[in-house]
Order: sequence, then structure tokens, then C-alpha cells
Amino acid sequence: MTSPVILAIDQGTTSTRAVVYDPTTFAVLGSAQQEIEQHYPKDGWVEHEPEEIWYSVARTVREAVARSGRDAKSIAAIGITNQRETTVVWERATGRTVGRAIVWQDRRTTDFCREHVGQQPWLTSKTGLVLDPYFSGTKLRWMLENIPELKAGAEAGHLAAGTVDSFLMWRLTSGTTHATDASNASRTLLFNIHAMQWDDELLRFFGVPRAMLPEVKPSAAEFGVTKGLDFLPDGIPIRGVAGDQQAALFGQGCFGPGTAKCTYGTGAFFLLHTGDTAVSSKHKLLTTVAATTDAKPKYALEGAVFVAGAAVQWLRDGLHLFTSSPEVEQLAKQSNPAEGVLFVPGLTGLGAPHWVPEARGVIFGLTRATTAADLGRAALEGVAFQVADLIDAANSDRASGGRESPDFLLRVDGGMSANDWFLQFQADVLGRSVARAAHGESTALGAAFLAAVGAGLADEAKLAALMSAATTTFEARLPAADREQKLAAWRKAVRAVIGFYSVGS
Repeated sequence: MTSPVILAIDQGTTSTRAVVYDPTTFAVLGSAQQEIEQHYPKDGWVEHEPEEIWYSVARTVREAVARSGRDAKSIAAIGITNQRETTVVWERATGRTVGRAIVWQDRRTTDFCREHVGQQPWLTSKTGLVLDPYFSGTKLRWMLENIPELKAGAEAGHLAAGTVDSFLMWRLTSGTTHATDASNASRTLLFNIHAMQWDDELLRFFGVPRAMLPEVKPSAAEFGVTKGLDFLPDGIPIRGVAGDQQAALFGQGCFGPGTAKCTYGTGAFFLLHTGDTAVSSKHKLLTTVAATTDAKPKYALEGAVFVAGAAVQWLRDGLHLFTSSPEVEQLAKQSNPAEGVLFVPGLTGLGAPHWVPEARGVIFGLTRATTAADLGRAALEGVAFQVADLIDAANSDRASGGRESPDFLLRVDGGMSANDWFLQFQADVLGRSVARAAHGESTALGAAFLAAVGAGLADEAKLAALMSAATTTFEARLPAADREQKLAAWRKAVRAVIGFYSVGS
């Protein structure tokens, strides 16, 4: 009899990955990846074609299974992780999508958020979020108001909506499952994170009919089985689902309070696990639901940097300063730090802890001596400085809540974590150790962990033991006085950007 395997589907902002894991060691048996196109029809708008997303899932799953050398019938469970907040609407009867998906980076609802900023206190008290275009509720409201056929169809119960995980589960099960998990639901502005359910007051505020929304389950649960697919057999259970950042937190072995990770992908996302306490941030971080293996909720403080790897991509594709992203590490090493170039990479606004959606990217200190190397270094430093701001805010929240600031080891993953120069600089500006996991990519691994737990093939104790595998640790080397000097210059630059772009300035 063939030993069982776990299939993880990692549907991200710029690509889709499928990975087949051995559920005993979580060694990768086979994987495949495919890029997906982002569409920018107007300034500040970012969209995906849902059918392209679905095609990329089918193709990568087929290729990953083939490369694993295992029969698809040996898949014991499927785990799904996804770009969060990105919103999809489709017809229940046909599964046909209505319009494009509105991506989490999209800023088209900025005016609505600005006009209703006075509503933020009660919204935050229920959701742990801020009123920002980032979140799904504002996107779904826009779709209902601006796509003619949507509102009537939604009210009649003919349309379904959800984040990308919901859309994929609907397709994987041939329309028999319309569900999401609590970690994804907690990113919509429609979900009460204390009651752990869709909230009628929030639904009325955003004008979203409850009939459109999926059932909410724990992250490790029964989400239905595959049906009617040409790339997987019928009957494979979907047992794990989580938003990408919560999946990465789980995949880094951050199962309890005081553990923390930062994922560097298109954006950068810092999460500090707070256990069963939903810590209310006084420093503009988000309170979010962590991946859960049972009905008891767990929470995290989160800070989001909208542009991280995307800043490097812009230098590569927009300014053509280099041809491949890894080249930026060598450029950074060549740069003379005395040039003093600072890049605030607010290309799609500033996220936590500032929340200025109108902001844009600004480069300070340009002279005729500035080189491509200086710009590459400044982009990497700008990402590291933003993460330092997030961790400073988290420590302030812990202190204001009467808790000691945790001297946690920051666990990191994502594409930019392969850059040694960047991680050393990150450790230097944080003044704390940074540890890169041996596996490098925690998001798909977290989805696989959840599926294995949901299928009864693993538990958190076993996973914690696996996570003790070798890591590469970067220790802070920069003297404290030099660190504070760099941070002071960065904060001065951020204040200037916020002042320039603030409404009414």
C-alpha cells in the first residue's frame, strides 16, 4: 500500500504553488509553481482574473503530483493557504465568476474609508482592524455598488462571495462547499473576532447580504472533498485552510503566545502570537485570528508592510536597474552607506503603524553620485526599517497592557529571507536575533501542517519537534548609537512623507 501524502496549495499574489509533502517528516516530495498576472486598469487599482488563478491551481497540482512520483490517490488530505482580503464573486448556479477579483493591494475604496473614518472605533472594537481599502468588506461593498448585476443577484441568493480560499474550495468540490476559515474571515471587516461569527451590524454598514458569505470553520476542519476534477480523483478531503500569514505563523512553529514571525513576500507581514487573548492595539497594529486547530480561537497582533519584495520588483521591472531580484544583494554590498539615500517604499500607501493610504513612495538624498547600488540598498533598508516600526509598536502594545516586552527570536521566511545582507541589516536595526528556518517557505508548510492535523496524521507537539531543525541565525552587530541614528533618520523621512501626502496638506 502506498504511504499517504499531503498536498498543499499556496495561492499567492504573484504566483501559485503546489507542494506534495511526506506527512511524517514533511520533506518535499514534489512541487510546482506558476506566476499569475496582476492587472492595473487605473491608478491604485489591482485586479486578478479568477479563471487564471483556477487554471494555475490545476496546472501546479498536476505537475507537483507528477514530480512527487506518487499516485494522486495517495493524497490523504489537502491544505489551502491564500492571499488574504482579495475578493471574488461568482454565480452559485454555474460557478462563473462575476468580474475580476479585487486584490488586497487595491486602493479604490480610499474615498469611502476617508469619508467614514469616524466609524473606526466601533469597527475596530468588533474586528480588530482599521477602516482601510486593504480589507475585503470595502471591496465587496464597491463591487455591489458598481457592478450592475451584482446587488439584485446577491440579495436573491444567486451569488456567492469570498476570499480566494472560498473560491478554490467551491471549485475543488464542484460547488458543494462554500466555506472559509476564521483566519481569512477575520480579514474582511465583516467578522466579529470575539463572537467568531459574521456580524449583522457590520454587514449593514457595508451593505453586504449575509446570503453571499461562506460558512466559517476552524483552520483544521472538514471542508468537503474533491469532486468532478480532471486533475485529482474524487473524495480527497480538504482538511486545512488558513490565510497566508496565519499559515506562515503556524508553519514557523509559532503555536503559542510570545512567538513571532515575519514573512517577506510581495509585502512584509509581522505576526506576534498572543494566545487566547485578543490584544487591542493602541499603536495601530491589527488584532487578527491566528490559525486554529479547534473551535477555541487564538489571536495575534499583526503589522503589514504593503511593499517589500514589490519594491525590488519595481527597481527590476520599472527602472530596469537589474535583471533578476537576487542581484539586489550584490548591489547592496557595493553601495556606499555614506551616500545617505533613504527610500520610503509607500508605492501603494503606508500600512501599519501609520495607515496613510494616500502616501506614495519617496526617495531622499538623491545626488548625481547616486548609483543603482545605492537605490538597491535603500530599497532593502526601507523594508527593514518598516518592519522595525512594526515590532516597536508591538512592544509598546505589550508594555501598555502591563506585559513585559518579549525578547522573542524573530523567525523569518519568504523570498527576501534568502538575502543574507538584508537579514543582517534587519537584525542590526532591530537589535535582536533573526532566524531563518531551514525550509525557507513557511506558508505552504503551514497549510500542510494544518491538513495533517485535520486528518489526524500529526499534532502540534510533533510539529514543534520538527521545527527544531537547523536554522541560520543573524545576530545584531550594529552599535546601539548607530542603530538609533539610522532609525531617527528613517522616522524623519516617514514624517516628511506623511506630511506631504496627508489630506488637506
